Amino acid sequence: ADDMVYNLSAKMLSPIQVRAKRHAFFFPVNYNGTVNIIEAMDRAGAPNLVHFTTDMIYGHTVVTPMTEDHPVAPLGEYGLSKWKTELLAHEWRERGMNISLFRPRLIIGPGRLGILSKLFKLIDLNLPVPMIGSGRNPYQFISVFDCAEAARLAWKAGVPNEAYNLGSLNPPPVRKLLGDLIRHAGSRSILLPTPGWAVKRTLDLLDLLNMPLMDPEQYLIADEECILDVSKGERELGWVPQYRDEDMLNAAYSEYRAAIDGKAAAAGAHAPAE
Repeated sequence: ADDMVYNLSAKMLSPIQVRAKRHAFFFPVNYNGTVNIIEAMDRAGAPNLVHFTTDMIYGHTVVTPMTEDHPVAPLGEYGLSKWKTELLAHEWRERGMNISLFRPRLIIGPGRLGILSKLFKLIDLNLPVPMIGSGRNPYQFISVFDCAEAARLAWKAGVPNEAYNLGSLNPPPVRKLLGDLIRHAGSRSILLPTPGWAVKRTLDLLDLLNMPLMDPEQYLIADEECILDVSKGERELGWVPQYRDEDMLNAAYSEYRAAIDGKAAAAGAHAPAE
């Protein structure tokens, strides 16, 4: 009865799916898989679950920084599949389960490159790196190690029936984040600002033609201030993120290069924040 279950499994936004296939791609794992987990817990008499969803349930930025009370309006099937699991959690809480929900920003950690591999290839080839918009807006990651610590602290706090944002502290502007990465890589790439509205309309058209370069859930908010307020986790769980966005991104690039060079990247290579 005291057993804990932690669920951080998900179908992610990579590889990119065409519009018609997105529901069938995300929902069987993200929603139906969560149903299976919770029903198995119920049969086993295990009442405690820590479940990770996503900040993409929020959709467009209405207020910044975003607290856990920010309006919910997912922009696609990925965010919707995760929001449906939160509604499912509310139902099972009423039936006696304890379910702590975490809404992370983009998770970075060993073995987790995803869409970043496209960015790293451009930098490796010394090609221009286009930004959606001016690059003045901040971009926030979260380390998988900070996610693990949040999950542990939720258990330690008795698995509160609450939702918590997870993100780094003091995220830098996109322009600085990418500029530092280019210098770290020793690349000659330059940053290329673009008119955000024009790029997004072009990507909309490509998506409509079933030739997506990015998922709409990624590019539609790329030039917005999507910053999560993570103070609730500190107040209620004692959770404070330890990893800086710059260090996480540089470590991910180093892992990417190590894989290309045939070397084993050191686990836990991320440097914690000072």
